[in-house]
Amino acid sequence: MSAVPGRLTRPARLSPSDVLRLGLLGVRTRRLRAALSALGISIGIATLVLVTGIPASSQRALNDQLSALGTNMLRGVPQPDQNPPVVLPAAADRMAARIGPVTATGQVANTHQLVHRSDRTDPNDGLGLTVLAASDGLLPVVGGHVRAGKFLDAPTDRLPTAVLGYEAASRLGVTDLVPDRRAPQVFVGTRWFTVIGILDPLPLAPDLDRAVLVGWEAAKRSLAFDGHPTVVYVKAREDAIEAVSSVLPATLYPQLPGLVQVSRPSDALAAKRATDHAFSSLFLGLAGVSLLVGGIGVANTMYISVLERREEIGLRRALGANRGQIRGQFLTESVVLSLLGGVAGTVIGVLATAGYALYEGWRLVVPLTVLGAGVGGAVVIGMVAGVYPAIRAARLTPTEALATA
Repeated sequence: MSAVPGRLTRPARLSPSDVLRLGLLGVRTRRLRAALSALGISIGIATLVLVTGIPASSQRALNDQLSALGTNMLRGVPQPDQNPPVVLPAAADRMAARIGPVTATGQVANTHQLVHRSDRTDPNDGLGLTVLAASDGLLPVVGGHVRAGKFLDAPTDRLPTAVLGYEAASRLGVTDLVPDRRAPQVFVGTRWFTVIGILDPLPLAPDLDRAVLVGWEAAKRSLAFDGHPTVVYVKAREDAIEAVSSVLPATLYPQLPGLVQVSRPSDALAAKRATDHAFSSLFLGLAGVSLLVGGIGVANTMYISVLERREEIGLRRALGANRGQIRGQFLTESVVLSLLGGVAGTVIGVLATAGYALYEGWRLVVPLTVLGAGVGGAVVIGMVAGVYPAIRAARLTPTEALATA
């Protein structure tokens, strides 16, 4: 297109697609260098994913172990040695369930009955076991598991059935429940109860290991049980466990909240929160170092690229390319290289983390923010790392570039 006499010729404006093609030109024509440059950033991003994914998976495994210690479980009991004794409401577990952060509740009550292997043993020998009326939802609250048979439920709540704690089963000589065989029975008070389940040990509620659990309604009908619980178990969100603990006494016994004790099975929650804080600080430091290493590698690659391509820069300037177009070309090339390395590094990091987690038997945990940082961070690194080389390339005049080429 010929220039109009008396006017300066303006260089053609490049569309975004043209700038992208120019940026990809250096990648396509120098494939080995591009591959090595992308490899450098991919190693940095893969390191970022690894140093966050592996500790995060390890942290999840550790948190699961700490959660098993009852960090989100509370136990409400009346103060002992009160005269008259504190009597909790019959619906105490349902009252506690109305607290917002509470996720599950259960309750037990001492029936003050003795249990025997048969009706012919010494009636005063209770084998050191307690007979407790239990609500249907007790087992998940205390983190329990059934070793044989099943736990109490709505259909069995009114029937003379019993579930034995681990130690109680051993003392009563009931070691297993065999399908298609007559279920064993134990003598509670003056009634026979059929054993329908045996529990595994309960680290969060060891007192239940020595207990014979019977249905709530069955205890009322057959054991002269008054229907008032003696222990209420509450499971709540960990982030609100202190708040629930503070309002639970007033919920269970509004008349005199001070007469209700609330305890936690262990102090593992403090250790868990300290671990979360330590891991968060570790993640931040390792991620920063990884990104810094990757950015330095890209910046070095682009700077060397400018030095090697002075002849190309001078020729393009001589043909009419302005400084903005030169800057755009090298910035685009830097971002493309970093983006390729970021995608590859993210994939490599996730696969490596998954392999290590599988080997250790952990659940795979890779925070979504890390995946976003792997790709988005690579783009930002490419832009930052390419700024100085792009500016340096744009400042070269055609004569300077061609003279030193």
